Amino acid sequence: MSAADQIFVAMCKDILENGTSTEGEKVRPHWADGSSAYTIKRFGVVNRYDLSKEFPAITLRRTAIKTCTEELLWIWQRKSNNIHDLNSTIWDEWADEEGSIGKAYGYQLGVKHQYKEGMMDQVDRVLFDLKNNPFSRRIMTNLYVHQDLHEMNLYPCAYSMTFNVTHQKGDEKLTLNAVLNQRSQDVLTANNWNVCQYAVLLMMFAQVCDMKAGELLHVIADAHIYDRHVPIVEELISREQQPAPKVTLNPEVKDFYQFTPKDVRVENYVTGEQIKDIPVAV
Repeated sequence: MSAADQIFVAMCKDILENGTSTEGEKVRPHWADGSSAYTIKRFGVVNRYDLSKEFPAITLRRTAIKTCTEELLWIWQRKSNNIHDLNSTIWDEWADEEGSIGKAYGYQLGVKHQYKEGMMDQVDRVLFDLKNNPFSRRIMTNLYVHQDLHEMNLYPCAYSMTFNVTHQKGDEKLTLNAVLNQRSQDVLTANNWNVCQYAVLLMMFAQVCDMKAGELLHVIADAHIYDRHVPIVEELISREQQPAPKVTLNPEVKDFYQFTPKDVRVENYVTGEQIKDIPVAV
């Protein structure tokens, strides 16, 4: 069975059984009808996925792997903060009349900074170090830039990636691992979406740097299930689990900026029925 399913089910059970409620507290999120959106939350959830064994897509319901890759590339490859550059309506709620989400996500990855080696943005700096200084302990990105928060329509949720390279004994290639830090996560709507996104990113970076994809460590400060999501989650985690799908990349792509969602190949993805019309708190 999919390891991602097992991790997801265990996390949800832990939140529901051992989490704390925000009901009655002052909270920012609200439902479409204007009422407060309360949660059951757990602090400091840490999940580990070994990409060398299988791709971490849950099978309890389908995660749109190519669509989440499109959003990932919008942020990390195009470094865009405008929804008109994205073939999705996911970010429409946070866009202004011109389509901008402010100085958030892709905008921050596109800002160039001065390094000893010259001017580079954060993505190019990561790729430079992975190729030239793979054992550096300073290979990371950060989207949570305090001086720009007042110009962001949504503060970054998944805000930092730290990359770490290991050399397994007997292996010809180095192994690329990463830590994804997330300040907050709506577990039902976003958990596996983010996991699949950053698993694909790790695979892409590993391929273009001639490495193997290793472990993705996902750290969530506030992992929560919204009150109106509880019965949906309870039904979801009771479903039958299937083997993980096989997800590979087009081996011909050697430049990160040449990847498209079509270069992500998904095979043998058997899942439970999709859940429709999930209420989303904003």
